[in-house]
Amino acid sequence: MSDPQTLPFLIVGGGIGGLAAALALARKGFPCHVLEQSPSFGEVGAGIQLGPNVFRAFEKLGIKDAVLRDAWKPNALVMRDALNGETITTVPVGADFRAHFGEPYAVTHRADLHRAVLVAAGAQDGVTLETNAKVEEFVDEGTQVRLTLAGGRSVVGRALIGADGLWSKVRAHVVGDGTPIVSGHIAYRAVLPREDVPKDLWSDDVVLWAGPKTHLVHYPLRRGELYNLVAVFHSDKYVEGWNTEGDPAELKERFAGERPEVLRLLDRIETWRMWVLCDREPVANWTKGNITLLGDAAHPMLQYLAQGACMATEDSVQLADEVAATPDDLPAAFERYQAARYLRTGRVQTTARIYGEFYHAQGVKAELRKQVLGGRSAEQSFAGMEWLYGH
Repeated sequence: MSDPQTLPFLIVGGGIGGLAAALALARKGFPCHVLEQSPSFGEVGAGIQLGPNVFRAFEKLGIKDAVLRDAWKPNALVMRDALNGETITTVPVGADFRAHFGEPYAVTHRADLHRAVLVAAGAQDGVTLETNAKVEEFVDEGTQVRLTLAGGRSVVGRALIGADGLWSKVRAHVVGDGTPIVSGHIAYRAVLPREDVPKDLWSDDVVLWAGPKTHLVHYPLRRGELYNLVAVFHSDKYVEGWNTEGDPAELKERFAGERPEVLRLLDRIETWRMWVLCDREPVANWTKGNITLLGDAAHPMLQYLAQGACMATEDSVQLADEVAATPDDLPAAFERYQAARYLRTGRVQTTARIYGEFYHAQGVKAELRKQVLGGRSAEQSFAGMEWLYGH
């Protein structure tokens, strides 16, 4: 019989969080086996924003330079009124921002980020990557965890890390809080080649057009070769998944009456992919014995703070640190890991909901938004971000 301490950590889910966890643990000498149910490792989506907090985690994982090679570093985050075109607020994220936080603000294609983590994990001693590995059942046997895959094969490991996303099977076992909460917000995303973007509509910055129950955000990707657009609006439609084709007619209806710049950008897109924004209530416990959760499986959040992948990457670093501290007592390590993470991730989950309402304000609320944000200096903006980016 194998010594349980020589068995790998079993990680269910080969997204950014799962691969980052494997990389973080393996760099500390713990073998990991990543099980991805899809035929290949890949990432669905488009643009993703990366704050200074995640670059500290990237540094610890040894992938910071690889991420930055494909990323775009904007000079500012700009919010504009989608009805009258006025600038509501501008947050500079250039040299002064980097000096304050010690790390950059960048945007990248989600697939590029995933590839950077995948390449590093694949090259790391102790990491096994497996596709077509759908987990049907699992049981904590005390000294080891046993998974049963579709087809009947068993896989045994020291512990199980559920990094299987919003609809996590592992969470259903550990937390058991039912289905995710549907926000009533729909996101349409698309990516354009740079040459397809009219010169007067291109911006080097991250620009968000805030409208009544809508917003459009756009920014360059992949060193400026692409242009990312995400349009969000309130809707009662519900389609599970991240890659369903959207309805351009509904999109135009929701954004009717907004600025010509907004409408012209929307018109440039022939095919949109859509997803329904969901999250869950924050919880203080996502660990049970030799099983724990990570990323969206532990704390799914709305996109409005652009922190989903960032929090998952932070999780991976914290988890590996705690395991290394008490490698002979994984339940204790997992308890410390969640204790260090649940209030921070819960704050992001809660604040993201508030930002969603803030972005989509109308009437008096929109006027208050302009009043609150309009007069902020760069230093005041940085101070307001300290809790998130200074971590």
